[in-house]
Amino acid sequence: MSKFSDLTRLPDARGHFGPYGGRFVSETLSFALDDLQKTYLRLRDDPDFQAEFDYDLAHYVGRPSPLYLAERWSQQLGGARIWLKREDLNHTGAHKVNNTVGQALLAKMSGKPRVIAETGAGQHGVATATVAARLGLECDVYMGAKDVEPQKLNVYRMRLLGANVIAVESGTRTLKDAMNEALRDWVTNVDNTFYIIGTVAGPHPYPMLVRDFNSVIGREARRQSLEEFGKLPDALVACVGGGSNAMGLFYPFVEDDTVAMYGVEAGGDGLETGRHAAPISSGAPRGVLHGNRTYLMSDEGGQVADTHSISAGLDYPGVGPEHSLWSDVGRVQYVAANDNAVLEAFRELTRVEGIMPALESAHALAYAKQLAPTLSPDQNIVVNLSGRGDKDIHTVAKLDGIGIVSPSSRLMAAGL
Repeated sequence: MSKFSDLTRLPDARGHFGPYGGRFVSETLSFALDDLQKTYLRLRDDPDFQAEFDYDLAHYVGRPSPLYLAERWSQQLGGARIWLKREDLNHTGAHKVNNTVGQALLAKMSGKPRVIAETGAGQHGVATATVAARLGLECDVYMGAKDVEPQKLNVYRMRLLGANVIAVESGTRTLKDAMNEALRDWVTNVDNTFYIIGTVAGPHPYPMLVRDFNSVIGREARRQSLEEFGKLPDALVACVGGGSNAMGLFYPFVEDDTVAMYGVEAGGDGLETGRHAAPISSGAPRGVLHGNRTYLMSDEGGQVADTHSISAGLDYPGVGPEHSLWSDVGRVQYVAANDNAVLEAFRELTRVEGIMPALESAHALAYAKQLAPTLSPDQNIVVNLSGRGDKDIHTVAKLDGIGIVSPSSRLMAAGL
């Protein structure tokens, strides 16, 4: 029996993962969350609901996503073989759609005609707008104003899908503030609105249900590993902001003690500079943010600290509460990759394998690049390639001193 078996029995009835998680919200939202929890627990094991979810993942999302051997890159690095779980090949180009399909089904069965979401890099916003278009739901997406310009392609995609993209000018104008505004919206419109949260953070039951919907990643990776190389992976690597893609890969392997797990946070300019988004790796204190208790970057006065990352999707001062517990008990090792290492991994995978990763995913690749040479050639690392890098071309080009004016930029300037 695994020493980590108890982890699979969490959260408890009140949404706690040890000292983390819970539900720190207003009374209005507490009632809404109670209803959501009852609906989800009723449907989670319902064969008809699961059959519809599985059908949508197969025929709409395009699952299972492949497990691909990055053979040339593995040979170049030496040591272990690196396999990529190709979530970038999903419909909409990232892992986010797994969760939005599940939550959209909950919204439909709850009779809510409107959905809202927060987004950083835009991928969760695109995935939410996509399922809303499919089901004919009204959709508003909150996005930090700082993230709108570098992610303008995704902004235009959301608008094409019929979503209203609301640029948030408050605070640091990033993902944290977008989530603040989405929660305020939900409080005001709770009767007709379903909030599709994009990560394993937020008040209970969101960390649990987002984890469950995304665990299809790890279930597939487990089966595919046995088929491709006849055993479980020696290591799993995934980037961590809020942490939904990492949770989706890790959770089905939690009780497999022989499988090492590495969550890679956004090291930004370096942990020593304070300009990063790595609450666990930097030893941040515990605090409450967006309705749950977790590791949280804060200043001496207890206020949420500013963060920095080259990737908008990881530019978040907290982390999912289950990740916080996993760090405390030693099940997952959390590390940080700085922006320079991320850009190097982004460019290498693009040139060597012909696969352009999202900058978020490139954090995981940057650590895999360090890890692989320390292992033997008969060992295997599975990296969650959580999204594709089309959305990040403008960011990388700008760093290279290359200006790109896309057709979407002109159309957006015209208000389209």
